[in-house]
Amino acid sequence: MSDRVQQFTEFRKRMNERILEHDNQVVRRFFALDTQTYREGALPLKTKELLGLVASLVLRCDDCVSYHVARCREAGVTRDEFFEAFSVGLVVGGSIVIPHLRRAVDFLDHLEATDGAAAGG
Repeated sequence: MSDRVQQFTEFRKRMNERILEHDNQVVRRFFALDTQTYREGALPLKTKELLGLVASLVLRCDDCVSYHVARCREAGVTRDEFFEAFSVGLVVGGSIVIPHLRRAVDFLDHLEATDGAAAGG
C-alpha cells in the first residue's frame, strides 16, 4: 500500500473510531445514515459511489474525494468511468474543482500502483 493511501486509510479509521467512542447520538446516527445511503438499492453501489465522488468534487472536500475514489475502485469503476465522472464534477463545479481533480487523479494513481504491487506487477 502506498504511503499516501495507507496514511489516509489509517487516519480515517482511527479518527472514526475515536469520534464514535463518544456517546453522541446525533454523530452516531449521521454515520449510520451515511453507511445506509451507500448500500445497494434501486441504484447500484457503483452508481452511488460515483454520485458521491462527483458531489465531493463539487463541494471540494479532498477527504471525501479520496474516500469515494477508493470506494469506486472497490466497486469496479474503470479509469474511463472515473474520467467521465470527473468531467461531470468539473462542468458542474467549474474551474475551482481543478485542484481537487488533480488530487483525485493522484490518489487514483496511488491506488492503482498499490493494486499492481499487490498483484505482483
